[in-house]
Amino acid sequence: MEVGAGNRTTRFMMEGVGSRVIRGPDWKWGKQDGGEGHVGTVRNFESPEEVVVVWDNGTAANYRCSGAYDLRILDSAPTGVKHDGTMCDTCRQQPIFGIRWKCAECGNYDLCSICYHGDKHHLRHRFYRITTPGCDRVLLEPRRKSKKVAVRGIFPGARVVRGVDWQWEDQDGGNGRRGKVNEIQDWSAASPRSAAYIIWDNGAKNLYRVGFEGMADLKVVNDAKGQGVYRDHLPLLGEQGPGRSGPHGLQVGDQVTVDLDMEIVQSLQHGHGGWMDGMLECLGATGFVVDIDEDHDVVVSYPSGNRWTLNPAVLTKVPTPVLAASGEQQSQFAVGDLVQICQDLERIKILQRGHGEWAEAMAPTLGKVGRVQQIYHDNDLKVEVCGTSWTYNPIAVTKMASADGSNGERLSELLKKLYKTQGTGDVTEELVKAAAAGDVQKVEETLKHSDLDVNGVFAGHTALQAASQNGHLEVIKILLFHKADVEIEDNDGDRAVHHAAFGDEPVVMELLAQAGADLNARNKRRQTALHISVNKGHLSVVKNLLALGCHPSLQDEDGDTPLHDAISKKRDDMLSLLLDNNADITLTNSNGFNALHHAALRGNPSAMRILLQKLPRPWIVDEKKDDGYTALHLAALNNHTMVARMLVRQGKAHMDLQNMNGQTALHLAVERQHIQVVQLLVQLGAMLNVPDKDGDTPLHEALRHHTLSQIRQLQDVQGVSKLLMGLSCDRQDKDKKKTSATIACFLAGNGADLKIKNKKGQTPLDLCPDANLLVALTKCHKDQEMNKLKAQYEGDADDDPATLDECMVCSDHKRDILFKPCGHVACCSPCSVRVKKCLICREGIASRVKIEECVICSDKKASVLFRPCGHMCACYQCAPLMKKCVQCRTQIDRMQSFIVCCGGVANNSDLDNEFGEGGSSMGAAAAVASAVISRHHQNQGTDSKSSDFDSDLEDELPHGLNRPNATALSTAALSKRHTPVVGPVEPRPIQGNIMNNGSHDTSNDIQKLQQELQDIKEQTMCPVCLDRLKNMIFMCGHGTCQMCGDQMSECPICRKPVEKRILLYH
Repeated sequence: MEVGAGNRTTRFMMEGVGSRVIRGPDWKWGKQDGGEGHVGTVRNFESPEEVVVVWDNGTAANYRCSGAYDLRILDSAPTGVKHDGTMCDTCRQQPIFGIRWKCAECGNYDLCSICYHGDKHHLRHRFYRITTPGCDRVLLEPRRKSKKVAVRGIFPGARVVRGVDWQWEDQDGGNGRRGKVNEIQDWSAASPRSAAYIIWDNGAKNLYRVGFEGMADLKVVNDAKGQGVYRDHLPLLGEQGPGRSGPHGLQVGDQVTVDLDMEIVQSLQHGHGGWMDGMLECLGATGFVVDIDEDHDVVVSYPSGNRWTLNPAVLTKVPTPVLAASGEQQSQFAVGDLVQICQDLERIKILQRGHGEWAEAMAPTLGKVGRVQQIYHDNDLKVEVCGTSWTYNPIAVTKMASADGSNGERLSELLKKLYKTQGTGDVTEELVKAAAAGDVQKVEETLKHSDLDVNGVFAGHTALQAASQNGHLEVIKILLFHKADVEIEDNDGDRAVHHAAFGDEPVVMELLAQAGADLNARNKRRQTALHISVNKGHLSVVKNLLALGCHPSLQDEDGDTPLHDAISKKRDDMLSLLLDNNADITLTNSNGFNALHHAALRGNPSAMRILLQKLPRPWIVDEKKDDGYTALHLAALNNHTMVARMLVRQGKAHMDLQNMNGQTALHLAVERQHIQVVQLLVQLGAMLNVPDKDGDTPLHEALRHHTLSQIRQLQDVQGVSKLLMGLSCDRQDKDKKKTSATIACFLAGNGADLKIKNKKGQTPLDLCPDANLLVALTKCHKDQEMNKLKAQYEGDADDDPATLDECMVCSDHKRDILFKPCGHVACCSPCSVRVKKCLICREGIASRVKIEECVICSDKKASVLFRPCGHMCACYQCAPLMKKCVQCRTQIDRMQSFIVCCGGVANNSDLDNEFGEGGSSMGAAAAVASAVISRHHQNQGTDSKSSDFDSDLEDELPHGLNRPNATALSTAALSKRHTPVVGPVEPRPIQGNIMNNGSHDTSNDIQKLQQELQDIKEQTMCPVCLDRLKNMIFMCGHGTCQMCGDQMSECPICRKPVEKRILLYH
């Protein structure tokens, strides 16, 4: 016990370091802190009773944090304390860092410290203060009745000099030089509000620690006023210290019972999980505590297998058996008793500790009935069950029948006893209890009373509501026959259909619908039965409700539709079902989130995939909230890389849309230092130089967060090439913390403009106070093409595409066998004969094809797979010039690079890697652009809109061509076109010679003429690119266009060497 307490002490002391504090109720140290409301930083704990604080004015001293409390915690966010799974419902911070403030009067409404003290939400509402996850929550008075005090210290506008922890050389211009606090920022993503951005009088700017790890780099000379706070609502430093237990004193494994009247229990359950009819089994029965949540509500498991969340105030701990006079513990069991083993695997594992322990072989005994063979001296039981004897903790079994069989009640009888009426004389009470228990005979007898109201209410419910939730069909039919009202509401506004949804009773739902029940009725929380079914995970009820015509998109009091709830609960089956029944994706909740926004915010990739597949209109993916955030903004902001990739690739989301602050998704990812999202957006072609409302580009934003220690990591400029290949390609560096300076180098290495100015006239280079970082950025920017080519095509040992070229079996030879039909390249020729299934996709191999040289240029190895034919017969340089496969003449729908065939990840620059040996060729690029344009016109027709054409063109152009070049090339290519290419037209069925308007049907004639024209064009077009006219003839008699012919050493038709080329002139 003492060791555990010591560990808790150490943990508490470590978690408190860095907290921002003000003087507390027991303060008696004069003006050491600078005065009431002045702020300091917890430097370290001398002991659990004593803490060292460095005040912003530079004073440092020891203070009491146990028994007497000299300090209050103003903000614990710098310590890294966070409440996982929570979100501030005003500023959308997720998770909440520092102190969490939970509204005691609104369901599931939380605020962060800034919003709480900023008077967000209703000031008349009371709040719970939750200092750390799992600690006791403290109920506070409404803010309207509380006094606010101003805090002063290092805040925007304050004048500062270097402090006690200064280690930044002469960045400030020298000891004693002053600077001005520009804003409070995050030192790291795990330590919010722990740094200050300073502009020194000498013009230098940088970020300095104010709370991070207890450090104080600055001392205030002229303090500034911060946000006003409710002083008396702040926690005392040390009051949440080690060893503090909850108010109820219950622990997991305790036996508890409810011995209060039903009406009292119902009232106490408000705000603690609520009350349901099925909870009647809790009254008078003994259960076991299996969990205690962060709000200190207690989860109790009962013999029926049900678990209920209960207010600890309604529970009474059942005392453990007392010792007999002989010293032995009296037992409630006897040899020969029938007992049932606990069904809960996790709970029985806990209970078995120290009682014979748990073995996996005991798993088949869960829930089974056995017989007690022996009772040990410590009351452990030896039970014969499933043909084997095991030792059990007596708490882990339930007595089913005594050895002598006298009055032994089985589980079902015990449950019925709970519902048994007690002859109180209240016929309404008897009816409701009988209906809840499913006692048809008792219900019929009770209904014969002349003074009975079939719609009478007992314990807040009617008999129909009780029967609906428990699924007693015969009782429901009897009640409906006696004109029971299906639309009566209980205290929560729930009707019979709501109770059927709670109880997972689809057949009851059908019965109520036939009786005329309103399936779209809403309770006091504005929830329909469909909302409840989705939240509870009752799929069969959801199916029935939708089949019965329930509206799929009604909104509850928070504006959430069943779609929002299905996304939150990660129920993809329900989400698909709702969308198939025309649920509205565009409806927004009270926070402005539609279904796509909600999936992006929650980081639910499977839900996002389903939503994108079933979008009714493609532009919905770019719909904005009131603040201008799209789904992609939210995914980037919350570091949901997979969701962001789906939005861009599958949903075609516009990556450069801006929110109300002018920020793109890339701005947000850079600001939060979400490196994977930054890398993804850059690779997918996000514009790097979009300015926000302050004129800042993502590179400005990245450089605003760097620190000197980060800069020193970049002093070796020779390592810059690694930064450009996915932010450190070295596998040993993957675990290192990536910095904003690294992101800045990555952006510069991918083409970010170093000279663009923001509205303050600052370029990104103006934000670089260190010469080493400046050199690194400049080198990255100038050498971006060289580094990219060197990394991707010279076979860097650390680069994945290079390692993908090795045989997966022997690793000695290069891969040169194409498996069909899957199209993967996994091994070399000698190893391929031993492989029966593809090593990448595990699909059976029908045939193996040796990858030969390119049939066009005969210079390089074939490295592009054509789809759908599945041939690999051209290299990277020749493939973009082709529209049909040279080998089988099949139309090419898409091309797949060799890296992808080897199981690698698709790269936007896969098809331009052969252009760059010695520099990118503009002529080759123009040829690629021309081929892309002609293929687009063949597939889309010449009437397609220019905007669609441009977007498709940008998708197909090689990564090396930026958008302005692409536009110029597309115009040039169009101007050089001589003959438009018309794709093959499929014959349509003949509908008759005479049409409805009396004219002749000439469609057949038109199709015939089009086919003949196409045949003529194929005879005169280049057989390689199928885009330009033949204007060069070889001595063998075959011909190509000049652009293709100049690159060939062999005839693509007969394979004879090209001895002479003859140009044709028309």
